[in-house]
Amino acid sequence: MTQTFDALVVNNQESHYSVKVQKLTLSDLQDGEVLIRVHYSSVNYKDCLACIPNGNIVSTFPFIPGIDLAGVVVSSEDNRYQPGDEVIATSYDIGVSHFGGYSEYARIRAEWVVPLPQGLTLKEAMIIGTAGFTAALSVQRLEDNHVSPEQGKVLVTGATGGVGSFAVSILSKLGYEVEASTGKEAEHEFLKQIGATTVVSREEVYDGKIRALGKQKWAAAVDPVGGEPLASLLSHIHYGGSVAVSGLTAGTKLPTMVFPFILRGVNLLGIDSVYCPMETRLTLWNRLATDYKPENIEALVQQEVTLAQLTDALPTLLKGQGRGRILVKLV
Repeated sequence: MTQTFDALVVNNQESHYSVKVQKLTLSDLQDGEVLIRVHYSSVNYKDCLACIPNGNIVSTFPFIPGIDLAGVVVSSEDNRYQPGDEVIATSYDIGVSHFGGYSEYARIRAEWVVPLPQGLTLKEAMIIGTAGFTAALSVQRLEDNHVSPEQGKVLVTGATGGVGSFAVSILSKLGYEVEASTGKEAEHEFLKQIGATTVVSREEVYDGKIRALGKQKWAAAVDPVGGEPLASLLSHIHYGGSVAVSGLTAGTKLPTMVFPFILRGVNLLGIDSVYCPMETRLTLWNRLATDYKPENIEALVQQEVTLAQLTDALPTLLKGQGRGRILVKLV
């Protein structure tokens, strides 16, 4: 086995914050029952925050970020996993308080590991990653609340982002009429390519005014944005419709009124992909390998980078320049 390997290490010593690739040994890794040779990881907004001062993600240093990883088991103390098994690990404490996927090797707790479903490659699993999984969880929650294609348009906000772009793709594959909202005029064709029926501006969702009740425009919505845009779109959901919310890029405050809920029976569904039960996790990963899998999953990749190129790619999401997914290749 290799004596040393590369990992992206974040450090904060004597008020000097650094993010750079370093040589490590297996003894540098934290405890966990499953040692994985990482093949792919991905870039999420949380990963970008983990790599900047005052990002409020990482509290102990040195640290290896990366909330997603997919690879091959090297050794395991848990009999559910054997050397050679292809696996996925996302969410939980990975990349936040437990060393993550920006490393050629990762040691992960067995209860956080998911077997790679038949129908997915390791690369495809990381094109999906936490963002795609969150989108899938959002769509499943809408289905559980009786949203169906014949009820009308489904809005997806922040549609060019990781969660948004996957939600557009999944909903389109399932036969929904998808209205995608974005502030990036240059990305309208991309959104139509991945399944949006129509594309609207952010102002179509939130024009600066929040009404108690507005015209009923959408049967449901997938919202990774939050804040005032969420308050606005809630007033435009059809009677009995649902909104699955998973993000807060527009802020944490929700200045809404009770009218959409008590006069139209609108459901606000909170989506947590970090600690959702393993039974749900396994079900969703299998759906992401079958009926939820986008027809052209590669179209969702904005760029593929190596570990050495990762520091240049990380600021992309913080600058609002993300489109779909950034993939990190480690082999």
